[in-house]
Amino acid sequence: MHELRIDEQRFRRDFDELAEIGSTGDGGVHRPSLSPSHLEARRWFRERIERDGLEFRTDGAANHSAVLGAARPDAPTLLLGSHLDSVFHGGRFDGALGVVAAYEALRTVRDAGLELPVHLEVIDFTDEEGTLVGLLGSLAVAGAITPEELASPRGGRAALEQGMRRAGMTEDGVVAAARAPESLAGFLELHIEQGPRLVDGGIDIGIVSSIVGMASIDLIFVGREDHAGTTPMDARRDAGLAAATFMTEVTKRVRREFTDCVVNFGRIELKPGAYNIVPGRAELAVEFRAPSAERMSELETSLLESARAIATGQGARLKTRALGAIAASACADVCRAAFAEACGTLDLSNTELLSGAGHDTMALARVCPAGMIFIPSTGGSHSPREHAEWEACVNGANVLLHAALGMAQRPRG
Repeated sequence: MHELRIDEQRFRRDFDELAEIGSTGDGGVHRPSLSPSHLEARRWFRERIERDGLEFRTDGAANHSAVLGAARPDAPTLLLGSHLDSVFHGGRFDGALGVVAAYEALRTVRDAGLELPVHLEVIDFTDEEGTLVGLLGSLAVAGAITPEELASPRGGRAALEQGMRRAGMTEDGVVAAARAPESLAGFLELHIEQGPRLVDGGIDIGIVSSIVGMASIDLIFVGREDHAGTTPMDARRDAGLAAATFMTEVTKRVRREFTDCVVNFGRIELKPGAYNIVPGRAELAVEFRAPSAERMSELETSLLESARAIATGQGARLKTRALGAIAASACADVCRAAFAEACGTLDLSNTELLSGAGHDTMALARVCPAGMIFIPSTGGSHSPREHAEWEACVNGANVLLHAALGMAQRPRG
């Protein structure tokens, strides 16, 4: 099995075909979760699975899978995969590369006639990018999706309902997608790094040690609407100014006191939103990330204390609306070891690193051994500029293949 390699040409053909679905013409794709273009990509995936004579499955969360069954029906399942949805006007590598690489690894095992003691399943998870909920499909499989998240999703309830109708989903079906932890042998994911560390270091493979925790909240500053021309500057209760002050002050504080964390302001809306009216209400979408539960708690406390103090200073009130949080997740030692052994087999350099982005791996880590690798990439990510050299993609797919073979053979218990 040490000599086993994926079919590079077949892998490239599939990747290029998929990249045409939702193409934006500038190297990127636009496939928001459960949008028409995303559903078209999923039809492509299903047709490919069935054309190749493999078993296709879907569940109540609309996750799509290709399955190579083991001889024993009661064998556990080793999951490989990622997601085919994209952010708005994103790149063609993020998520999609992980699905296509996993599918090529599965076909390679099938073509070699290997009989594994586990069911091998390649899965395309629904809504990883958070257009609707965020990690919807993988959290559903982990039995961790909550009614509250479905009732107040970050993308809005109306958008979620529309997407679910297009995909034929129901809330009961999403909940029913949960799998028993004892049925899962593990989960392995391949992804582009979305950052410069591997390229700068000339390293072939990044083995992820852990994934940061993240939380999304809405901060609502409530002041008082006034005439913009007749109200003196020092008499205003300006909600917009409170939100702007919070953004600048918190950015300085995080850079100074939370150097291992990040905060982002994704949307600001001032109401009533007129040139000649002092804003009486400012709604600010905030996301923050930290490498551990302790740091997440410290950062959240700092953010909320700052927001309250700034609101008070501007004569405004603060309201908060939590929109969901995911705890930091360590990747399983057994998965990291399988990836490291695969790199050794393939003579590829590797290093361990922290993931600053969220991935389906962090949801699966709740119920089974889960791990992931990065390949070098340039141009950032969530943008048509994201890019990975094809040699790096092939290296990653081969590491995924050999790590899966190693995981499949490990003793249970």
